[in-house]
Amino acid sequence: MPDTANTVTLTVDGLDYGGWKTVEISAGLERQARDFTLGITWRWPGQTVAVPIRQGAKCEVRIGNDLVLTGWVFATPINYDDKQISLSVSGRSLTADLVDCAAVNKPGQWSGQGVLNIVSALAAPYGLPVRSEIAETGKLSDHTIEPGETVFESIDRLLTLFRVFSTDDAQGAVVLARPGSQGRAMDVLELGKNVLSGSAPLDFSGVFSEYQVLGQRSGTDSEFGQQASEVSASVSDDRTTRKRALIIHESGQMTPELAQSRANWERGNRIGKALTTTYKVQGWRQSNGALWRHNMLVRVVDPLIGFDRDMLIAEVTYSLSDQGTTTTLVVGPPDGFEPEPLDPHKKRKVKKGGNGDNFEYLLPPDWDKKT
Repeated sequence: MPDTANTVTLTVDGLDYGGWKTVEISAGLERQARDFTLGITWRWPGQTVAVPIRQGAKCEVRIGNDLVLTGWVFATPINYDDKQISLSVSGRSLTADLVDCAAVNKPGQWSGQGVLNIVSALAAPYGLPVRSEIAETGKLSDHTIEPGETVFESIDRLLTLFRVFSTDDAQGAVVLARPGSQGRAMDVLELGKNVLSGSAPLDFSGVFSEYQVLGQRSGTDSEFGQQASEVSASVSDDRTTRKRALIIHESGQMTPELAQSRANWERGNRIGKALTTTYKVQGWRQSNGALWRHNMLVRVVDPLIGFDRDMLIAEVTYSLSDQGTTTTLVVGPPDGFEPEPLDPHKKRKVKKGGNGDNFEYLLPPDWDKKT
């Protein structure tokens, strides 16, 4: 593969900047805005340094010909000593304004509208388009901006009801994402072949034996009093062998169906988070020349941790340092990201022999082979 395929270029005001000595570019399914930091070093003495890149400039970041980020320059820090000058440029996706800035819609209330319409309205004051990879949800009876909350906080509060992820794409648009929509990785993450390092905390402190969701909604002519004001649902998880109960107080207009779905999602998501693992591989591209991307399914074969299964890449970071180019991949069970996880009441069949792994007592063998 030619070196130009991995050349990082920052484009600002029609000018391309390259020659970066350090690179870090990150994106993730659970992040509204991807970010970058690029650095270069000049050595003394007698070198005049101009800094034409200004804070607030619109920019694009590419790896080779692949656009990976469209956003704003947020900082241009300078550090120097008696030997050298180090300059950096850092920025974030266009969608960073939704993370930082207040929801300013007036009136800030929606009734009887779907999620896509509400998210589009919340993003509109900041000029950001919204596209959806998910099926349209049912209509909400009500969503209201809370005083002082940011756009993303309002979006996140809304999407939590429907277990939907709001992220961004390389063009800086808001994306209501479907887990796995980037397809399947060509390469396998395999210990002893392409994995440089791995880290799995295997922390189950956030996993419970019972999940209860409590909420409320406004009354109607047919539903009023306690029937409307108190909404609850629960689900148990016999994979936790001792009693551990969690009660979640959900804001917004709840229905029994939403409450039950949220309880089911918490059950699946928390097991997934407990099995989240970080891998580092050499280079930024797979063997077919494609970049490693977040929101892709990847096969993980790691007998040391105990994985032999499909995982979802939740986050990706491209790095360049004195150690060369590396990609850090945060992966987790796809079920932990699904809006509607497997039926929690359905018994799981653990395979006898074959190519099972150490975690089939918690998860199905493969995402495409749900039991």
